[in-house]
Amino acid sequence: MPSLHLPSRFPSPSFPLINLTTTKRPISTTAITMSLSSSPSQSVSNNPNEHKDTENLIAQVLKYHNQTKHFFTNYARGPRGLDWANQPNPFRRYVSSPLLPLLHFPVENSQDSTSVSAPLYHSLFKSLPSPKPISKSSVSQLFYDSLALSAWKTTGFSTWSLRANPSSGNLHPTEAYIISPAIDSVCDSAFVAHYAPKEHSLELRAKIPDTFLPSFFPSNAFLIGVSSIFWREAWKYGERAFRYCNHDVGHAIAAISLAAAELGWDVKLLDGLGFKELEGLMGLGIYQGFRIPDKPIKVKFPEIEFEHPDCVLVVFPNGVNDFNVNYKELSSAIMEFGNLEWVGNPNSLSKEHTCWDVIYVTAEAVKKPLKIDDKFLVDKFQNSGVCSEGSYKGFSAREIIRKRRSAAHMNGVTKIERDTFYQIMLHCLPSGCGSGEKQKRQLALPFRALSWDAEVHAVLFVHRVVGLSKGLYFLVRNEDHLDELKKVTRAEFKWEKPEGCPADLPLYELARGDCQQIAKQLSCHQDIASDGCFSLGMVAHFEPTLHSKGAWMYPRLFWETGVLGQVLYLEAHAVGISATGIGCFFDDPVHEILGLRGSNFQSLYHFTVGGPVLDKRIMSLPAYPGPSTDA
Repeated sequence: MPSLHLPSRFPSPSFPLINLTTTKRPISTTAITMSLSSSPSQSVSNNPNEHKDTENLIAQVLKYHNQTKHFFTNYARGPRGLDWANQPNPFRRYVSSPLLPLLHFPVENSQDSTSVSAPLYHSLFKSLPSPKPISKSSVSQLFYDSLALSAWKTTGFSTWSLRANPSSGNLHPTEAYIISPAIDSVCDSAFVAHYAPKEHSLELRAKIPDTFLPSFFPSNAFLIGVSSIFWREAWKYGERAFRYCNHDVGHAIAAISLAAAELGWDVKLLDGLGFKELEGLMGLGIYQGFRIPDKPIKVKFPEIEFEHPDCVLVVFPNGVNDFNVNYKELSSAIMEFGNLEWVGNPNSLSKEHTCWDVIYVTAEAVKKPLKIDDKFLVDKFQNSGVCSEGSYKGFSAREIIRKRRSAAHMNGVTKIERDTFYQIMLHCLPSGCGSGEKQKRQLALPFRALSWDAEVHAVLFVHRVVGLSKGLYFLVRNEDHLDELKKVTRAEFKWEKPEGCPADLPLYELARGDCQQIAKQLSCHQDIASDGCFSLGMVAHFEPTLHSKGAWMYPRLFWETGVLGQVLYLEAHAVGISATGIGCFFDDPVHEILGLRGSNFQSLYHFTVGGPVLDKRIMSLPAYPGPSTDA
C-alpha cells in the first residue's frame, strides 16, 4: 500500500491513498465553436425543435458543468451575501384559480383508521399492495406522502416549513401538477391542476376532454408533471443552482414513486415527450420568454420566475404492463391544450432578482425534443435484496416519509452494524436482486420510474460501521461499467468484495484507512461528511452518456442522483438514524481521490448518513394547520 502524502494545509489522516495537491486544472473537452452563447441577442425560446448542432449543445453543458465546479482555491460564482429582502416566496399560487382542498391523514397507523393505514416501509421493496382506484382519498394520500408540508419549525423570530420531499437549502424550486380524469368531490370532468403544498389543495387550472387520458393510458391512470423555478435556488446558490434544481427533481420523482407504491400504483417517466409537450400539459406556456443578458445582473426581472417543465410521470395500477404510448399521437393531442381556457395567474415571488445567465443558456441547451420512436416499456417489478430485515424499526412508509428530516449536524459517535449497512446498499441497487441479472436496468423501487439504464455509482467513505474496516468503497450500480472503472481509477485499488458482503451486492473495497478528514475536506470542509456512519459521492458515467444520448441527459443524471439520495434519506430514518444531502463539494479533488482524469466520470452529489444532533432551540409545529407566513 502506498503511503498518503498531503500538503501541509491538509492535516494528514492515516488513509493510504493520494496526494491532495489538486488545483484548478481544466477538464479536457472537445473543442467546438459555440453557436449557443449568452449574448444580448439570445432569448429564451419556446421552440425546442430548432435544429442546433448536438455537439454544440453538449459543449455548452460541459462549459456549464466545469464553470460551476468548486475548487480548493475558489468556489463557483454566487451571491456574495443573501439578499433577505428578496428571498423568493417558496409557495407558487395561481391567483383566481379555484382551490380544491384535499384530505389529511394520521401519520401513525391505528386500529381505528384501517382505511388509511399505510404499509410498512420495507415491505414496499418486496412487493406492492393491490392498487386502489383513483379517488379524492387516494390522490390526497399521494400528495400528502410525497410533496406536502411535513412540519413547521420556529425559533426566535424565524418560522419556516419543511416538506416530505427534501430540497437544497430548503428552497423548494420544484412545482407539481396533476392531469387527471374526473374525480368525485374534486372535479366533475378531466382536469389539470397545480398542487399547492401549503394548503394541501389543488388549484384548478383547466378542464380537459374526458377522452384524453383513456386514449393513451390504461384505466385508473393519471399524470403528474414536475417543473422547476430556477430563481428560488439561484437566489442563494448562484450559478450552481441549476445542478441543485435537478437534484430536487430526482428527489421529487422518488417521493412520488414511493407514495404511489403505498397505494399499489406504478410510476414511469413519459420520457419520449419533448419540452414543448411538457409545457403544454402543465399550462406553462403562460410564461413569456426573455432575453438572456450576457453577464449576471441584478434588476427587477419578473420573467425570471418562470417554471421550466422538467418531466411528466404516468401513474397507473401496478401489474399493468401491456400498454404502449404513441408519442406522435399523444403530442398532437397535447398541442390542443393551447386552446383550453386556462385559469389563474402566477403570484410574484420576489421584488428584485439576480439573473445568472449561464443557468438559462444551459436550460436552453438541455431541452429535449419529442422522440416519437422512443419505446415506452413497463418492466416487471423486481424486488430488492434482503440481508438484514431486522434492521428496520417497523415503521410504516408514511411515518418514515413524513418524519424524514435533513440532519444539520452528525454526532460523530453513532455506529451501525455491517449488515445494516449492507441492507441499505441493497436498497440502493437499480435492478433489485434475485433475477440473476447484472446491475444495470432500473427495475426496482423507486428507480424503475426512470427510463434509462443506471449511470450513477457511489464512492463510499466508511467511518463508523461495526464489523467493516474504515476506508474507501465503491458501489457499482451498472456492472457494464466495472471493467472501465477498474482501468481508469488508481492502480493500487483492491477492488475486492468486503467480508460478509451479500453475493448479489456489487460493493468493493478499494483501500483501508481513516478517511474522515478527507471526506470533510472534499465536502467543502463540512464536519457533517466526517461525523456520520458513512458518507459518499455519487459518480456518474458522464461525457460518454451525453455523447451517446444527447445534452438532454445532463439534468437526468442529476435526477438519478436525487432518486438515489431519496432512498438514502428514507433508509437512514427506517433504521433509526438520519441523513442529509451535500451539494457543496470540491469536484475535481473527488476525481483525484479516485485517480479519474477527463470527464468520463464526474461526481454530481454527496451524501452523509449517521446519528443526528438535535437542536433543542428549534420548536417543531404541525404541518397543518400551519402559520399564515409564507416561508
